[in-house]
Amino acid sequence: MAAVAGVAVEPGHWIGGERVGPGSGGTFADVSPIDERTVAEIARGGAGEAEAAVAAARRAFPAWSRTSREERARLLHAIADGVDKRVEELAQVETADNGALVRSHRRGVMPRVAHNFRFFADRLLRLGHEDFDTRGHTNHVSWDPAGVCALITPWNAPLMLATWKIAPALAAGNTVVLKPAEWTPLTASLLAGITAEAGLPDGVFNVVQGYGAEVGGPLTAHPDVKRISFTGSVPTAKAIAAAAAPNLTPLSLELGGKSPLLVFADADLDLAVDLAVEQYDNAGQVCLAATRLLVESSVAGEFTERFLAKAAALRQGDPRDEATDIGPQIHRRHLERVDGFVRRAKDAGARALLGGGPNEKLGGLYYRPTLFTGAPEGAEILTEEVFGPVLTLQTFDTEEQAVAMANGTRFGLAATLATGDPERARRVTSRLVAGTVWVNCFFVRDLRAPFGGARESGMGREGGDWSFDFYCDVKNTVTAPWAR
Repeated sequence: MAAVAGVAVEPGHWIGGERVGPGSGGTFADVSPIDERTVAEIARGGAGEAEAAVAAARRAFPAWSRTSREERARLLHAIADGVDKRVEELAQVETADNGALVRSHRRGVMPRVAHNFRFFADRLLRLGHEDFDTRGHTNHVSWDPAGVCALITPWNAPLMLATWKIAPALAAGNTVVLKPAEWTPLTASLLAGITAEAGLPDGVFNVVQGYGAEVGGPLTAHPDVKRISFTGSVPTAKAIAAAAAPNLTPLSLELGGKSPLLVFADADLDLAVDLAVEQYDNAGQVCLAATRLLVESSVAGEFTERFLAKAAALRQGDPRDEATDIGPQIHRRHLERVDGFVRRAKDAGARALLGGGPNEKLGGLYYRPTLFTGAPEGAEILTEEVFGPVLTLQTFDTEEQAVAMANGTRFGLAATLATGDPERARRVTSRLVAGTVWVNCFFVRDLRAPFGGARESGMGREGGDWSFDFYCDVKNTVTAPWAR
């Protein structure tokens, strides 16, 4: 047992309703990004643990898949109740684990975790399609649970992003094996305890800790896994797709982004600046972040001046401090990756108007919010995902040029638009390549809406009934008229 932020956390796996300690693989260190100290030694899983978790989930599937919708919904609400009771503990542990602001975890993230379970519990009870007629024959659409689901989740919002997947998979009647990111394993372990306290049957939810190649590889290649959902990088997604291909396992992939924020001259500039500075949220470690600021030339000077003033007022420091606005990068390796992008951008001719390197006063993993201008067309800093507090500023003169610049990457996860003209908003949004577009707002996320990306930002959609479509085999039963 490890004590993290005053909370007892079990560092082992959760398989078949039991805590499973380190096997032959031993353990790995879980390092807090706040001070780079080891907070726990975590069980390091491998092929054996992946096999055991899939076997436990497979054994639990028949009974769970036949459990009534009402009972599944009741248990998901009980899990949500358990999360609500432990919001503060979950917030403190996740902040220690991934360095995101404790105030955000407390006020928004952990309540959203509970909401994920409640939403899909309630959605399950309304899931259905009205029967329809074909030449006197009745068509009836139903959603059959698929089986064992392997869910592989990222480190930037570990529990919230995991439960976006866990909740609909369980609601649909599937059993789950979760492989959390090795940099942020702790709240997944706490969630396992909450599901047990809620009365979820043994084997319905399992957690296997470890590295991607060692446990994720065997998990995604397993013939008894019937669905794989992954959030993370494009290279890892390609490896998962290759592992899943021999079994034709359906995939849902939410990958990287290089999203634009388009600011037109008719926009409310105060709003546009607020939206732009908001992209530094979570130290820039947000897949949806609009890291490319595309500003109409006639207002670019005023926009830049206001942006720099507002961004300079951001307070960087310990994420456990309520006054902090920006915390650390997740890991030493990731900070070095971010800094590599910044150094190469400077070498290529880009100019840092803000930041441009680690925060020397704080040391550790703290990277200063950065804004680049003057990057040459096609530069790496304009086309590749940095996943840190690094934004670029470019200007445009026409709507046509703005759209071309916005769509000028291999990604298509999201886009944000600031304009005072509703007709322009309709024209531009219809032409943007993105899974989600926000107009005069950012990060408004309703679980009823589809979520996913275009191009190399992903495959498939989750959210609302789209989640059930993925986690189920959708069946149409056609019945001839009965003889009288």
